[in-house]
Amino acid sequence: MAKQRPQPKSKVPSPRQDPQAVVSTTSTAPVAKSVGSTPAPKRSTYVEAVGLYEKGVAALQQHDYSGALALFERILHSFPEERELHERVRLYLNICKRHAAPPVVAPQSIQERLYASTLALNGGRYDEAIAHLRLVRDEDPDNDHALYMLAVAHAQRGELAESIAHLERSIALNPENRGLAKRDADLEPLHDDEAFVAAVDLNHRRHD
Repeated sequence: MAKQRPQPKSKVPSPRQDPQAVVSTTSTAPVAKSVGSTPAPKRSTYVEAVGLYEKGVAALQQHDYSGALALFERILHSFPEERELHERVRLYLNICKRHAAPPVVAPQSIQERLYASTLALNGGRYDEAIAHLRLVRDEDPDNDHALYMLAVAHAQRGELAESIAHLERSIALNPENRGLAKRDADLEPLHDDEAFVAAVDLNHRRHD
Protein backbone atom coordinates (compact mmCIF):
# COMPACT_ATOMS: atom_id res chain seq x y z
CA MET A 1 0.00 0.00 0.00
CA ALA A 2 1.41 3.34 -1.09
CA LYS A 3 2.06 5.81 1.63
CA GLN A 4 0.05 9.06 1.48
CA ARG A 5 2.34 12.00 1.05
CA PRO A 6 1.81 14.59 3.73
CA GLN A 7 0.16 17.84 2.54
CA PRO A 8 2.36 20.97 2.83
CA LYS A 9 1.40 23.21 5.63
CA SER A 10 0.15 26.70 4.72
CA LYS A 11 2.72 29.34 5.26
CA VAL A 12 1.83 31.49 8.22
CA PRO A 13 3.91 34.58 8.88
CA SER A 14 5.72 34.55 12.12
CA PRO A 15 5.18 37.41 14.60
CA ARG A 16 8.56 38.75 13.61
CA GLN A 17 7.75 38.83 9.90
CA ASP A 18 6.40 41.97 8.21
CA PRO A 19 2.80 41.23 7.08
CA GLN A 20 3.11 43.74 4.23
CA ALA A 21 6.10 41.81 2.88
CA VAL A 22 4.06 38.61 2.85
CA VAL A 23 1.26 40.33 0.90
CA SER A 24 3.67 41.66 -1.65
CA THR A 25 5.17 38.17 -2.27
CA THR A 26 1.93 36.22 -2.41
CA SER A 27 -0.25 38.59 -4.46
CA THR A 28 0.21 40.48 -7.70
CA ALA A 29 -2.70 42.88 -7.05
CA PRO A 30 -1.66 46.49 -6.24
CA VAL A 31 -1.97 47.48 -2.64
CA ALA A 32 -4.37 50.39 -2.09
CA LYS A 33 -2.88 53.42 -0.40
CA SER A 34 -4.27 54.26 2.97
CA VAL A 35 -6.41 57.33 3.30
CA GLY A 36 -3.93 58.99 5.59
CA SER A 37 -0.96 58.65 3.24
CA THR A 38 1.63 61.43 3.28
CA PRO A 39 1.01 64.03 0.47
CA ALA A 40 3.67 64.78 -2.08
CA PRO A 41 6.02 67.55 -0.90
CA LYS A 42 5.46 71.05 -2.29
CA ARG A 43 7.85 72.47 -4.84
CA SER A 44 10.58 74.69 -3.48
CA THR A 45 9.36 77.44 -5.82
CA TYR A 46 5.94 77.25 -4.19
CA VAL A 47 7.44 77.82 -0.75
CA GLU A 48 9.38 80.84 -2.03
CA ALA A 49 6.36 82.26 -3.88
CA VAL A 50 4.15 81.92 -0.79
CA GLY A 51 6.80 83.69 1.26
CA LEU A 52 6.75 86.64 -1.13
CA TYR A 53 2.94 86.57 -1.16
CA GLU A 54 2.80 86.81 2.63
CA LYS A 55 5.27 89.70 2.59
CA GLY A 56 3.16 91.45 -0.04
CA VAL A 57 -0.01 91.07 2.03
CA ALA A 58 1.81 92.41 5.09
CA ALA A 59 3.04 95.43 3.13
CA LEU A 60 -0.47 96.04 1.83
CA GLN A 61 -1.89 95.96 5.35
CA GLN A 62 0.70 98.57 6.35
CA HIS A 63 -0.39 100.74 3.36
CA ASP A 64 3.00 100.30 1.69
CA TYR A 65 1.34 100.03 -1.72
CA SER A 66 4.50 100.51 -3.76
CA GLY A 67 6.35 97.81 -1.82
CA ALA A 68 3.43 95.40 -2.06
CA LEU A 69 3.11 96.13 -5.77
CA ALA A 70 6.74 95.19 -6.37
CA LEU A 71 6.37 91.93 -4.43
CA PHE A 72 3.18 90.85 -6.19
CA GLU A 73 4.60 91.65 -9.63
CA ARG A 74 7.70 89.62 -8.76
CA ILE A 75 5.52 86.59 -8.03
CA LEU A 76 3.82 86.83 -11.43
CA HIS A 77 7.07 87.30 -13.35
CA SER A 78 9.39 84.98 -11.42
CA PHE A 79 7.01 82.13 -10.61
CA PRO A 80 4.77 81.54 -13.65
CA GLU A 81 4.28 77.89 -12.65
CA GLU A 82 2.58 78.83 -9.36
CA ARG A 83 -0.78 79.45 -10.98
CA GLU A 84 -2.75 78.72 -7.82
CA LEU A 85 -1.39 81.97 -6.36
CA HIS A 86 -1.82 84.15 -9.41
CA GLU A 87 -5.55 84.84 -9.06
CA ARG A 88 -5.15 86.16 -5.51
CA VAL A 89 -1.99 88.03 -6.47
CA ARG A 90 -3.77 89.84 -9.33
CA LEU A 91 -6.61 90.86 -7.02
CA TYR A 92 -4.20 92.51 -4.58
CA LEU A 93 -2.17 93.89 -7.47
CA ASN A 94 -5.16 95.89 -8.72
CA ILE A 95 -5.68 97.33 -5.24
CA CYS A 96 -2.02 98.36 -5.06
CA LYS A 97 -2.12 100.02 -8.48
CA ARG A 98 -5.15 102.11 -7.53
CA HIS A 99 -3.51 103.38 -4.35
CA ALA A 100 0.06 103.64 -5.62
CA ALA A 101 -0.86 105.82 -8.60
CA PRO A 102 -0.02 109.47 -8.01
CA PRO A 103 -3.05 111.71 -7.55
CA VAL A 104 -4.19 113.50 -10.65
CA VAL A 105 -3.49 117.21 -10.32
CA ALA A 106 -6.03 119.43 -12.02
CA PRO A 107 -4.55 121.90 -14.52
CA GLN A 108 -4.20 125.36 -13.05
CA SER A 109 -2.86 127.73 -15.69
CA ILE A 110 -4.44 128.65 -19.02
CA GLN A 111 -1.76 126.73 -20.91
CA GLU A 112 -2.26 123.65 -18.75
CA ARG A 113 -6.01 123.78 -19.33
CA LEU A 114 -5.59 124.21 -23.07
CA TYR A 115 -3.25 121.23 -23.15
CA ALA A 116 -5.64 119.12 -21.05
CA SER A 117 -8.55 120.05 -23.27
CA THR A 118 -6.57 119.10 -26.37
CA LEU A 119 -5.90 115.65 -24.92
CA ALA A 120 -9.56 115.31 -23.97
CA LEU A 121 -10.72 116.29 -27.47
CA ASN A 122 -8.33 113.84 -29.09
CA GLY A 123 -9.62 111.13 -26.76
CA GLY A 124 -13.28 111.90 -27.51
CA ARG A 125 -13.92 113.14 -23.95
CA TYR A 126 -15.87 116.22 -24.98
CA ASP A 127 -17.46 116.94 -21.60
CA GLU A 128 -14.03 117.06 -20.00
CA ALA A 129 -12.68 119.30 -22.76
CA ILE A 130 -15.58 121.73 -22.43
CA ALA A 131 -15.11 121.92 -18.66
CA HIS A 132 -11.45 122.95 -19.09
CA LEU A 133 -12.19 125.36 -21.92
CA ARG A 134 -14.94 127.15 -20.03
CA LEU A 135 -12.48 127.90 -17.25
CA VAL A 136 -10.08 129.34 -19.82
CA ARG A 137 -12.86 131.42 -21.36
CA ASP A 138 -13.91 132.73 -17.95
CA GLU A 139 -10.34 133.78 -17.19
CA ASP A 140 -9.52 135.02 -20.70
CA PRO A 141 -12.73 135.81 -22.66
CA ASP A 142 -10.76 136.81 -25.78
CA ASN A 143 -8.75 133.61 -26.07
CA ASP A 144 -9.61 132.71 -29.67
CA HIS A 145 -7.93 129.31 -29.40
CA ALA A 146 -10.12 128.25 -26.51
CA LEU A 147 -13.22 129.54 -28.30
CA TYR A 148 -12.32 127.62 -31.44
CA MET A 149 -11.84 124.43 -29.45
CA LEU A 150 -15.18 124.99 -27.76
CA ALA A 151 -16.72 125.18 -31.22
CA VAL A 152 -15.16 121.83 -32.09
CA ALA A 153 -16.27 120.16 -28.85
CA HIS A 154 -19.86 121.34 -29.19
CA ALA A 155 -19.96 120.33 -32.87
CA GLN A 156 -18.87 116.82 -31.95
CA ARG A 157 -21.64 116.65 -29.35
CA GLY A 158 -24.20 117.79 -31.95
CA GLU A 159 -24.77 121.14 -30.21
CA LEU A 160 -24.65 123.19 -33.39
CA ALA A 161 -25.94 126.52 -32.08
CA GLU A 162 -23.30 126.63 -29.32
CA SER A 163 -20.63 125.57 -31.79
CA ILE A 164 -21.51 128.30 -34.29
CA ALA A 165 -21.57 130.98 -31.58
CA HIS A 166 -18.07 130.09 -30.38
CA LEU A 167 -16.75 129.75 -33.92
CA GLU A 168 -18.03 133.17 -34.95
CA ARG A 169 -16.43 134.73 -31.87
CA SER A 170 -13.09 133.00 -32.49
CA ILE A 171 -13.06 134.19 -36.13
CA ALA A 172 -13.87 137.75 -35.07
CA LEU A 173 -10.89 137.68 -32.71
CA ASN A 174 -8.57 135.93 -35.16
CA PRO A 175 -9.54 135.82 -38.87
CA GLU A 176 -7.05 133.01 -39.47
CA ASN A 177 -9.50 130.70 -37.74
CA ARG A 178 -11.79 131.06 -40.77
CA GLY A 179 -9.45 129.16 -43.04
CA LEU A 180 -8.80 126.61 -40.34
CA ALA A 181 -12.53 126.01 -39.88
CA LYS A 182 -13.06 125.44 -43.61
CA ARG A 183 -10.55 122.57 -43.58
CA ASP A 184 -11.31 121.14 -40.14
CA ALA A 185 -12.99 117.71 -40.39
CA ASP A 186 -14.08 118.02 -36.74
CA LEU A 187 -16.47 120.80 -37.79
CA GLU A 188 -18.09 118.70 -40.51
CA PRO A 189 -21.39 118.48 -38.58
CA LEU A 190 -21.75 122.24 -39.24
CA HIS A 191 -21.21 122.12 -42.99
CA ASP A 192 -24.91 122.14 -43.86
CA ASP A 193 -25.65 124.99 -41.48
CA GLU A 194 -26.20 128.35 -43.15
CA ALA A 195 -24.62 130.16 -40.23
CA PHE A 196 -21.43 128.16 -40.67
CA VAL A 197 -21.32 128.91 -44.40
CA ALA A 198 -21.81 132.58 -43.63
CA ALA A 199 -19.11 132.55 -40.96
CA VAL A 200 -16.43 131.00 -43.15
CA ASP A 201 -17.38 132.31 -46.61
CA LEU A 202 -19.64 135.36 -46.68
CA ASN A 203 -17.66 138.40 -47.82
CA HIS A 204 -14.46 136.59 -46.91
CA ARG A 205 -13.73 134.46 -49.98
CA ARG A 206 -10.06 133.84 -50.27
CA HIS A 207 -7.61 131.20 -51.41
CA ASP A 208 -6.44 129.23 -48.35
